[in-house]
Amino acid sequence: MIEIEKVRAAGEKIRLTAGLATFPVGVSLLAGNGTPGTERLEGNRYCQALMRARHGESVLLDAAGLACPAAARAFGFRPLPEKLASGEGLVTFGIVGDPSVGRTMFERMPAIETGMVKILELFPLERAERVPDVVVVEDEVERLMWIALAGLNAEGGRRVESSTAILQATCVDSTVIPFLEDRLNLSYGCYGCRDATDMASGEAVLGFPLRMLLPIERELSRLGQKAMPASRAKRAYENLKTEAAARGSRVDCAKITD
Repeated sequence: MIEIEKVRAAGEKIRLTAGLATFPVGVSLLAGNGTPGTERLEGNRYCQALMRARHGESVLLDAAGLACPAAARAFGFRPLPEKLASGEGLVTFGIVGDPSVGRTMFERMPAIETGMVKILELFPLERAERVPDVVVVEDEVERLMWIALAGLNAEGGRRVESSTAILQATCVDSTVIPFLEDRLNLSYGCYGCRDATDMASGEAVLGFPLRMLLPIERELSRLGQKAMPASRAKRAYENLKTEAAARGSRVDCAKITD
């Protein structure tokens, strides 16, 4: 087990090295009670609890307080309502056009065994009071790219295989899959979390199991010494613009012109 001091230090180092705008979040999936004195949420979705944690709060979320029925199924709190399980609910939202598509999405949804988890505890990683099971990071895609690359290095070059239904991006993709499959998973976001939280259009989310925390911190620190600053400096692009200007032409790929 990793010491709590190392968890906090790794969380801070990852945030600073990647230049994250908010905190990496630790998530503990508990069979017992959460940390005494931690706020217990009512009527919140999981993605909203994650939003609060990445902005600095420590919170608890249980079956009674979890407002999203799809997330409640993912964490094994309660069965899916029939309207969702049939796919009709996703048709109503306009997410799919055919209920059979929605039905298949839920049939293939990774989920934790019913009753295995009693309560979820979410907290800024560098303020952790307990060692988490999963780390979730929500931020701009470029910043997540470096964390994913650090994970790839830590796993010996094995390609990052992301699994998503473009649904349940924070609960299933970034928490349940890393917990059950013991690997990093990257998601594009989804209808629900983009509607219910402050996730920006250029942001996405990833999660990884605790065992990857210190290796990711180590590899990210190495990337931060050379590869990261070199890529962010965009020297190759600046050289292209300089050469184009010398020829009397123009390169401006940031704008689309008629």
